[in-house]
Amino acid sequence: MVSNMSQSPYRSLPAVDAVLSDSRMTNLELGPIVAVEAARSAIAQARAQIAAGEEAPSQDAVIDLAVEHARGLAATSLRAVINATGVVIHTNLGRAPLATDALRAAQGACTLEYDLTTGGRGSRRDHAEALLTGLSGAEAALVVNNCAAAVVLMLAATSKDKEVLISRSELVEIGGSFRIPDILECSGARLREVGTTNRTYLKDYEGAIGPQTGAILRVHPSNFSVTGFVHRPTPAELASLAHDHELPFLHDLGSGTFIPLPDSLPADGDPVQELEAGADCVCFSGDKLLGGPQAGIVLGTQAMIDTMARHPLARAFRVGKLTLAALEHTLASYRRAQPESVPTYRMLHLSAETLRERAMNLAKQLEGLGLEIEVASSEDAVGGGSHPDATVEGAAIGLRPREGSVTRLSERLRRGSPAVIGTLRDDRLWIHLRTVDPADESALLKALRSASQVQRA
Repeated sequence: MVSNMSQSPYRSLPAVDAVLSDSRMTNLELGPIVAVEAARSAIAQARAQIAAGEEAPSQDAVIDLAVEHARGLAATSLRAVINATGVVIHTNLGRAPLATDALRAAQGACTLEYDLTTGGRGSRRDHAEALLTGLSGAEAALVVNNCAAAVVLMLAATSKDKEVLISRSELVEIGGSFRIPDILECSGARLREVGTTNRTYLKDYEGAIGPQTGAILRVHPSNFSVTGFVHRPTPAELASLAHDHELPFLHDLGSGTFIPLPDSLPADGDPVQELEAGADCVCFSGDKLLGGPQAGIVLGTQAMIDTMARHPLARAFRVGKLTLAALEHTLASYRRAQPESVPTYRMLHLSAETLRERAMNLAKQLEGLGLEIEVASSEDAVGGGSHPDATVEGAAIGLRPREGSVTRLSERLRRGSPAVIGTLRDDRLWIHLRTVDPADESALLKALRSASQVQRA
């Protein structure tokens, strides 16, 4: 009689040592920790299949699965992709694209906190401050790790345990389910809401000012906008009111830049203009319209910036050499009057005619791949919460397989190398040329050919 133990399908599975000794695993040269974890994971998955009533996989299948797991464990998940969505500052795709040499200064040892002139310790604050004050005319500048941190630091330095006046229309929820009130209250300040969602007047702020008031704050509403029966005071009016009561006026622009925007976009996010209007401090993101790395940039009076720089949170929010290198590179491009070397600027200012010509040329090279191809005008977005109601005219290529589904084509492109991210709309996959670097067009064409051939196979 054969025992039940000998008939168990689990006994056909390879041991961990057998998986590890197979040449397919040893050739990976990934080290024992990853290899053992992958082997155990593959065997556990095979046991789960048996427990679910499926046939026991062969030893070769288990080892192939272990190889797949090992490669996944050793791979990095942050990958370069081709952004063909037409959204220039795409939050999910890393926001502003950086110039290829933006990080060069930080790749090895660098003068992060070293003064070459004196041979002594320097300040990391110096690297970007001179460029920022030169571009903006501000007395001083400070860089922290993002714009939310900049706002928290502004309030912590000026209004801890005091009231900060803010319009109800600006208490919005931003990306990742974070809410402006929750972020601001982390500073230790107390928010005092004034006005209504759609209409806030200067008298609403004035009526709320009292002994406990620490500052007046304006916050950019990001992707939220109210139109129609609306009103809110100008920054100049708020600054004047604040100064009449010896209070600081703080302005969170959300997104800012030092160069003109395309004519189709409203003039918004100009820190120079807001400082001239009387703001004591303005802050904005480095990785939005500016086209640099993730950072929170604060411009303002010397006294206020120095107070913020001495605050303990400034140490918690400080940036490292990679951020400073990329930011300094970006700012220097503007200072040298060479904005076209900043990818975000270049993408935003591409003409519809140039993009249509590129789209037509690329479409010709896609003929014969079993695709229905259409070149059409597109409405490209700025992204990153900047100008949510405005677009820039561009051009896109619409693709639809003659055999198979457009969803499957999009999936194959996402999983390819390089990954290509387009937009699914009207039963077509749209490739927007505005956000595709011309240097990546050959890689894009190769990816489209590969995905189309697999689709037809």
